[in-house]
Amino acid sequence: VGSSFIADGSLMTSDQNFLRIFKGRTAGEVSLGLIKLKPGIDADFTVNELKSLLPSDVKVFTLKEFIASEKNYWQTSTSIGFIFSFGVVVGFLVGVIIVYQILFSDVSDHLPEYATLKAMGYSNSYLLRVVFQEAIILAICGYIPGCLISIGLYEITRSATSLPLIMPPTRIIQTLGLTIVMCVASGAIAVRKLGSADPADIF
Repeated sequence: VGSSFIADGSLMTSDQNFLRIFKGRTAGEVSLGLIKLKPGIDADFTVNELKSLLPSDVKVFTLKEFIASEKNYWQTSTSIGFIFSFGVVVGFLVGVIIVYQILFSDVSDHLPEYATLKAMGYSNSYLLRVVFQEAIILAICGYIPGCLISIGLYEITRSATSLPLIMPPTRIIQTLGLTIVMCVASGAIAVRKLGSADPADIF
């Protein structure tokens, strides 16, 4: 099996070879077992039946549940998962700060224009929508090149290290959602500057 985050590769072997290599193990010890069901058999019902028959120290999963359990283990119980999760949080916070600085500077530079709009009768909610629209435009314009660069980096890393790195569509959509949330949050902080856009003070 190919490289992973903890090993350069894995070797699959028969039970007899495994017992020959690891002489301390016996044929009665089972770490992981696979049960194939006949067509038409309900997997969830079978899992529940096995759970009621087997002791509590034996975990029974369907294939999807086993994959979810493995992902959860790597994401929550290992240092690698913590590093990646922490990196996402730090990246999100840094993005909020950078977008906030951009929006704050833009609002400050155009404060007379915003004050003029207020003098013409436009409400604060309208001005807020303008800033939020700008934040969403920033999110989309920054997301497109960022996504393309990330896909390219995934390809380079996979080719250089043989690690199973992929960019699934669900992750692409989740990243877009987080980017929009990040920029809208920055806009919500930056709009406080609009409170000082008083026509009487500006002019």
